[in-house]
Amino acid sequence: MTTDAPTIESWLMGRVVAYGKVDAGTFDAATPLADLGLDSVYALTLCGDIEDEFELDVDPTIVWDYPTIGELAEGISERLAAA
Repeated sequence: MTTDAPTIESWLMGRVVAYGKVDAGTFDAATPLADLGLDSVYALTLCGDIEDEFELDVDPTIVWDYPTIGELAEGISERLAAA
């Protein structure tokens, strides 16, 4: 399992596209998740995917604690490195 932020960032961007919220290439890692259509259902789904992919327990508030894909990737990377 990878722990580097750029790879995690790419994975997160893929999830956003897979959810059908936005098209690939129309956003970047600095785009606020709220601007990508983040709502409570989407936040829970994303948290579940993060838990499954990285074997981390995360609270749904993580997407508000780290409000961009880049910041979220850094946060996940730091948690993985500390585990």
